Amino acid sequence: MKKNLFLISSSLFLTLLFSCNNKKLTEVVEVPLPTAQEKITVGVPDDVKAIEGSFQLEKLPYSYDALAPNISAVALEMHYSKHYLTYTNNLNKAVAGTPLENLTIEEVLAKLDLNDANTRNNAGGYYNHTLYWQIMAPKAGGKPSDVLAEAITTDFGSFENFVTLFKDEATKQFGSGWVWLVVDRAGKLQVTSTQNQDNPLMKNALIPGTPILALDVWEHAYYLDYQYKRKNYIDAFFNLINWKKVAENYDAAINKK
Repeated sequence: MKKNLFLISSSLFLTLLFSCNNKKLTEVVEVPLPTAQEKITVGVPDDVKAIEGSFQLEKLPYSYDALAPNISAVALEMHYSKHYLTYTNNLNKAVAGTPLENLTIEEVLAKLDLNDANTRNNAGGYYNHTLYWQIMAPKAGGKPSDVLAEAITTDFGSFENFVTLFKDEATKQFGSGWVWLVVDRAGKLQVTSTQNQDNPLMKNALIPGTPILALDVWEHAYYLDYQYKRKNYIDAFFNLINWKKVAENYDAAINKK
């Protein structure tokens, strides 16, 4: 694949302003980026490898530039090869030599101690991102069909009602987190959200269920492309949803009941 070259001229500074007791507190968070003389080369997903361990990276089923313009090559590579890789490596380190080491990721999430922040965050980060990559595709979007379409109409009234509910949930999610379409324990579709890297498979889930669709609303998922305009990112996500894969996830979840 032909490599794309991008030039970034300076470091990025994010300034967050907080008001407390009528006094302004300014926190400056510096995100180091290459100098004007350096270039960013967008590589190949298959070149990214996790450390040896129980969990390995989900193979990205498309190139870094395949989701553009909805998600840029630079943003996707950063998300996959930095954030996702870090969660995977940290999870392997966290479970090594423990009873969790030989379990599936779903079993890890069900059994983990929620007070163990390290394992909780990295197991969630691994599972959540793995699902996120799977349910996106180039030239996707549109609407689901067949059984999944019927289930959405039954449980939400219409596909349009589902889209509105999902987008509202993603827009109002405060801070970092995820938005989900899940099959709950009664076999019904529900939209829910979780903070940080938690998910509906964990013991603390407000709506427990099997996730079949996931949207990452952490800033690292969209800031390079959309800055503070999360709503634009949410709208763009619906151009990428691989409804065939989501339908497969739905069938698998229903068949487990």
